[in-house]
Amino acid sequence: FSFLMTEALLIFSPETSLLRSFSRKVKVRVHWALQLLALLCALLGLGIITYNKHLNGKAHFVTWHGLTGLLTVLYAGGQCAGGGLLLYPKLMKNWTLAKLKLYHATSGLVGYLLGCASLMLGMCSLWFTTSVTSISWYLAMLCPLLTSLVIMNQVSNAYLYRKRSQH
Repeated sequence: FSFLMTEALLIFSPETSLLRSFSRKVKVRVHWALQLLALLCALLGLGIITYNKHLNGKAHFVTWHGLTGLLTVLYAGGQCAGGGLLLYPKLMKNWTLAKLKLYHATSGLVGYLLGCASLMLGMCSLWFTTSVTSISWYLAMLCPLLTSLVIMNQVSNAYLYRKRSQH
């Protein structure tokens, strides 16, 4: 989920995208496909974890990791629905396409940060901290932290670019 979401967002980055020479339309379609795949992975993971907890008689969604994970999956579903509206902007008659894109990017950043928070909370679990120790734990924790900074920078740069082009 985290990998697919990160790649889907970086598609629009002029510095890091493997598809920077492709048209915006191609980038949007690849973004859409990767985000949908990320959502399917999240739903599959949620289903497997829920089933495993059911088999072992454990409570569901009682940890911060479980709650933020559930919220992330629900948010990602809503974000995918909102992204679908961007494919058909005429359905949103009272909104400009530029505003829709800005709101989608901003709310996508919130969802991405929520997913990273869930991932980091999972790394604080008893199982993870006993399985991954010393410097490895810190390196694992750095991954979502650094990717969050990269994605936040990308979204803020896109926002600033739009602001400058409006003046």
